[in-house]
Amino acid sequence: MAYFEFLPMDKDGEEKALESNLDGVSSQWSSEMTNANGNVEPVDFANVKLSQYYEVVVTTFTGLYRYRVGDVLKLTGFYNNSLQFQFVERQNTVLSIDMDKTSEADLLKAIGNAKFHLEPLGFVLMTFSSYAETSSIPGRYVLFWELKFKERNRCLKLDAKIMEQCCSMVEESLDFTYKSVREANKIAALELRVVKHGTFDAVMDFYVSKGASINQYKTPSCIKSEEAVKVLNSGVLEKFFSPKTFFLS
Repeated sequence: MAYFEFLPMDKDGEEKALESNLDGVSSQWSSEMTNANGNVEPVDFANVKLSQYYEVVVTTFTGLYRYRVGDVLKLTGFYNNSLQFQFVERQNTVLSIDMDKTSEADLLKAIGNAKFHLEPLGFVLMTFSSYAETSSIPGRYVLFWELKFKERNRCLKLDAKIMEQCCSMVEESLDFTYKSVREANKIAALELRVVKHGTFDAVMDFYVSKGASINQYKTPSCIKSEEAVKVLNSGVLEKFFSPKTFFLS
């Protein structure tokens, strides 16, 4: 049994990263949503508003009190007496090297565009993650993909040209700020690392060993832990780089 509330979030643009002022909550909300200290309060099912963005807050009989789950949802409609939500992104999941800020929603859209290059070859993108590689200058976005064939018992053989096209499509799908700093050579070409089957299971094992709940675990779309990145790197089969060049002016 659990009691759910919804913390209002501000959305800066359709698919931009969430901007927050008060512990992750925007101050640009009406006074009825704030307490005496000026902090935004969660609302219940009866007080959510259509087309607004919320972070899920849960209270349980087992001890959680107003626990912020981290999932950002958009209220899209109603079905009888039930609310219908669209999952938007994980709160504070942002890739950034310079002035760029790429949210989980931005990344999901870009990868969704790129994976169409894989489908004619019979590949399926099983899962993915990413991180901002800043150990070299300029830094770059790195994607980790785990692929498999739709047909069983086929050996995973990758076409370098197709994989580079995937890299280019991801970059092309990102926003103007990313392309601007990429053109200015403040970000290096995006890198795609294809990992062997079971690598993301090893990442899950790593997080569970650090205290994550196996029942609530979700593969993070953006990884900040250097140890988790090492686990992913240990399973890399091949690497590919975007050949894309941006000329915006």
